[in-house]
Amino acid sequence: MSKSFDVLVIGGGPGGYVAALRAAQLGFSVACCESNPYADPKGEPRLGGVCLNVGCIPSKAFLHTSHLFEEAEHAFAGQGIEVGKPKIDVAKMLARKAEIVTRLTTGIKGLFRKNKVTFLPGHGAFAGAFAAGWKIRVGAEEIGAREVIVATGSRARHLPGIPVDNQIICDNVGALAFDAVPKKLAIIGAGVIGLEMGSVWRRLGAEIDILEVGDRFLSAADSDVAKEAQRIFTKQGLRIQLGAQLGAVKAGKKGVVVAYSGKDGKASQIEADRLIVSAGRVPHTDGLNGEAVGLKMDARGAIEVDAHCRTNLPGVWAIGDVVRGPMLAHKAMEEGVMVAEIIAGQAGHCDLERIPSVIYTTPEIAWIGKTEQQLKAEGAAYRTGKIPFLANGRALGMGATEGFVKMLADTGTDRVLGVHIIGAGASDLIAEAVTALEFSAAAEDLARICHAHPTLSEVIHEAALACGARALHF
Repeated sequence: MSKSFDVLVIGGGPGGYVAALRAAQLGFSVACCESNPYADPKGEPRLGGVCLNVGCIPSKAFLHTSHLFEEAEHAFAGQGIEVGKPKIDVAKMLARKAEIVTRLTTGIKGLFRKNKVTFLPGHGAFAGAFAAGWKIRVGAEEIGAREVIVATGSRARHLPGIPVDNQIICDNVGALAFDAVPKKLAIIGAGVIGLEMGSVWRRLGAEIDILEVGDRFLSAADSDVAKEAQRIFTKQGLRIQLGAQLGAVKAGKKGVVVAYSGKDGKASQIEADRLIVSAGRVPHTDGLNGEAVGLKMDARGAIEVDAHCRTNLPGVWAIGDVVRGPMLAHKAMEEGVMVAEIIAGQAGHCDLERIPSVIYTTPEIAWIGKTEQQLKAEGAAYRTGKIPFLANGRALGMGATEGFVKMLADTGTDRVLGVHIIGAGASDLIAEAVTALEFSAAAEDLARICHAHPTLSEVIHEAALACGARALHF
């Protein structure tokens, strides 16, 4: 073996690079290997994983640009701002996105240097065990490690009979690289990626058709939030077909035809310039060679772990999208920190029930904890506090009055059980709710906290008051 480390992380995405940084802070010798170049101009491996390169970060850049475009086109005049009809320069939008991605991914290399983490460009795979730990082949080298953290992430789930070329038929990678605004865009899947990408290209002028196989819209969200979201997105112009059964998909140089049948069984088809397939994601374990060393995986390819991300192999851990739980960057980061601290003998912590979910549409959607339908199914006794953004002065001033905050609290203890938000700033507002659930706070605790005025956070305050039937402004 040419090198040996206390901790070797396989994968440089959010979970992997954070695990490496925390392990280094704790005094371990640490290396992190990554082989995916994504869209690096030089073809060199890039840190940051899907999230920074072809996921969370570039999509949020697009969402912001397209939001400003729509505001300029439809909202500025109502506030007394005259700018004329806006035009979108897609090439410049792509360049801005690329600059943001490059800045963040190179920034991780700087953090590695600062914390003395060794970056090993190359694909990591198990090569066997030895007395002091594990042998990992990285490119042409064989590296030794006492502890190994697998953080190989996930990839887009492709559907049989629908070949993704990221030109006409795209997954998340191609959806972030359109060279022009399509006149018509079809999307398979009304989940996070489908709704966010549909929102981006709709704002910029595309006609959007979304086909969702499920009978319920946003089935993981609280039913009130899902109902409101579907109403708003439909009003915005997203054509959403629930219960769609997919038929043949035929692509040519000039577009694609998607055949499907609706709930009534009636056959129909959509003709579009491009198609985005956003049918979920699958764990990425290809080439890991885990089977050769006896690493246990479940039927869908996820690595089996316990509550602390230990695998069945001694000294081998797995985190993020490649294990159970929600496929979210912040969940992967939490698990990375937890594992590094447990290796150091500390009490690492990551509660999967306290991981917030966010959809960055306009309005934003975020939630944490139990939904009302879950509480009803459990037969739980609860109270509800629900306050619309329309009752909030800051939201009125922003012209962002759609949506509401819904808080659920235990009838007996007043403990907050769930918070569900659809509205402006939901991605930031949910942090207060996460804190409340993490520390088993009561709705009354939130009601007694002074919230600055005028702020959107007052909607959280009012929802907490409403749980006690004493809302002040609604």
